[in-house]
Amino acid sequence: MRAVDGLDFDIDEGEFLVLLGPSGCGKTTTLRCLAGLESPDDGRIVLGEQMVFDASRKLNLPPERRGIGMVFQSYALWPHLTVRKNLEYPLRARKLKQGLREDWAAELAAVVECENLLDRYPGQLSGGQQQRVALARGLVARPDLVLFDEPLSNLDARLRKDVRSELHHLHRRLGFTAVYVTHDQEEAFALGDRLAIMRSGKIEQIDTPARVFENPASDYVANFVGMSNRLPLTFDGQTWAVAGVEMLGPFDLPRQANQAAVGRVRAEDLTLLQPGERTHPDLATFSATLIDSSYAGRGRDVMLEVNGTALHATVAAGRGVHWVDAVKPGAPLMVGFRQDVGSFYDSDGALIVDKGTGATQLQTTGVA
Repeated sequence: MRAVDGLDFDIDEGEFLVLLGPSGCGKTTTLRCLAGLESPDDGRIVLGEQMVFDASRKLNLPPERRGIGMVFQSYALWPHLTVRKNLEYPLRARKLKQGLREDWAAELAAVVECENLLDRYPGQLSGGQQQRVALARGLVARPDLVLFDEPLSNLDARLRKDVRSELHHLHRRLGFTAVYVTHDQEEAFALGDRLAIMRSGKIEQIDTPARVFENPASDYVANFVGMSNRLPLTFDGQTWAVAGVEMLGPFDLPRQANQAAVGRVRAEDLTLLQPGERTHPDLATFSATLIDSSYAGRGRDVMLEVNGTALHATVAAGRGVHWVDAVKPGAPLMVGFRQDVGSFYDSDGALIVDKGTGATQLQTTGVA
């Protein structure tokens, strides 16, 4: 299997593009190809107006001639050099005398709020401080492109969110062009101008965070970006069913008799109906069995089952007790969702209706 297979995309100047996907999908290999640390078997890579790789011409510029900055997962600071010397290293390596003369190192240290750390060594810094210095070092030479390889993954959850916010602000302030690799979807949505969702070396969808979140292009993308509830849907010519259980209320898809489809719905978009309430004017509803419910701060995490299909609902409870707390495991209850918050796919995982255009993409009779 190819690590990267036929990728073709453009990055606008000043854009922050996030490569998002699970381990092994090819995102880091793509980054390494851009950096010149890996050599593709075929194709071309153009950075700005400079061709840096062309397999047909056997052109392959080394990393130091590509005008890029890199920020690594491991920080990769020289332990025997002070913060100032670490920041000056890219300037000396590229012989940027102007940057040394005008003290770009101190300028970037101030931008990331580390100006008081210039005389310290990496071993004297916290993880968050080291990451800020690594960010500054990746930007200090004013590169045409900055590549980020999961730079926040070694930080704890609170610090990761803080540094993520700082990085977002830094990009807005400096306007550098970036390609950022992560497997963390929350990180990707917070940082990216566009997201490229990768699978097996290919891009499944490349679009704005809002479009990816609201209109995932495939069943794979929907699952990856948080639509973890998979509803196996069938149509018998008269009614739609979830895992063989008839749905009530408003629901319809472009269809043929004996059609199968797949619905994807987020946990927070499932609604539990009170005992005795079977329908709701705005919801497509169906019967399910309660498996478990647990406290989740201002809400409840509820596990359900529909003929062997597991579902997860997150319901708000405020500061009080939710009625679901009184329902015993194994008891039946009704579950509902609004069709416009779900995404629907054919048996091959292709989008049936594009929410952005309302256009029907495919009508199939396959089996999910």
